[in-house]
Amino acid sequence: MGNSLIEVSEVEVVRRRNLMASGMAVALAGGGAAAYRLSVNGGAGAAGTSGDSTGIPLQLRGNLPERYLALIALDSEGPRGGLRNLVNRVHASAEPGASVGFALGATFFGPRTSLPRQLTAMPHFAGDLLEPAMSHGDLLVHVVGNKAAAIRKTVERIRNTDSAHWTIRWHIDGSRPDNRVEDGRSLTRNPFHFTEGFGNPDTERESLDRALIPPDQNEPQWAVGGSYQVVRIIRFATDLWDKDSVGEQERIVGRQRDGRWLDGTPVDEQPNFAADPTGKLTPLDSHVRLAAPDRRNPPPVVRRSYSYDNGNGDKGIIFSCFQRDLAQGFEAVQKRLEGESMAKYLLTTGGGYFFVPPHGDGWLDALSYSG
Repeated sequence: MGNSLIEVSEVEVVRRRNLMASGMAVALAGGGAAAYRLSVNGGAGAAGTSGDSTGIPLQLRGNLPERYLALIALDSEGPRGGLRNLVNRVHASAEPGASVGFALGATFFGPRTSLPRQLTAMPHFAGDLLEPAMSHGDLLVHVVGNKAAAIRKTVERIRNTDSAHWTIRWHIDGSRPDNRVEDGRSLTRNPFHFTEGFGNPDTERESLDRALIPPDQNEPQWAVGGSYQVVRIIRFATDLWDKDSVGEQERIVGRQRDGRWLDGTPVDEQPNFAADPTGKLTPLDSHVRLAAPDRRNPPPVVRRSYSYDNGNGDKGIIFSCFQRDLAQGFEAVQKRLEGESMAKYLLTTGGGYFFVPPHGDGWLDALSYSG
């Protein structure tokens, strides 16, 4: 992928915008393995302050993500010497029942700082129509909790934080309908009425092994224990989707709505796509088959996505995944998904690439932004 841009013709832009005006499920299967050892002491919902002792970035704690989310992307308009002060103020803004975490965009780093080696601005992929006002950012604030009111109050307090050099670039809210754990996997229902999350690991330990940077990955020392995060704001053409029969929807996704496989394989087992080479049972251009053609060696990513609804037919998911390696994780899957049968129902309008720093304050010290 690199920095190449995949252009969308004016005709395609008009067609897609008309499609979205009438009213989009993308799911990346999780997978992979790593060898990073951590002390796992906390679960979902643990406080995200610098004083806790879980040793795990907030965004990856526990097998079950909190029910509500807000993402706030900030830009720096001056010297970044006030970052530590900003981080402390954001932590202090958290209402009881809400936790905050952070991730860094490529534009945050100056020419002399130790940049994570794969961190760049998220490129355009086939079919993307990224809105600049909803894409990228220097610092991404991640607010989560199980009470919507606590999230709203925290976001309001962050918005009112007085900072001379930081401004809000974009903000979006999300939730996880039917948020639950089954057989160790966190599941939710997306706006296309399908249960998703079956591709994620069934233990927190395996999730961390897939997502966290190990010491031998040739990353800056301060980045060990962090993770590359991809955020994609994907609008769903729900009105168009709902005109299809349930059977057609299931063939497009490659699973039944409740997660069962089309070839009869139980939901908690992996199907043998090789036994269906022509796609008679599971179509070759179905989402799950393209995303993870070898279910026994799934992509090395961990998904933690949320649904959003901005009104006026603008609804979809805030796709979010974490990995050690962008090329082997998200980008490999995204490349395989080009031409999937679901593409006409989806439009990615924003998001970005970010780096989630390790737990604690060491990253602030290492980047020498005191202030």
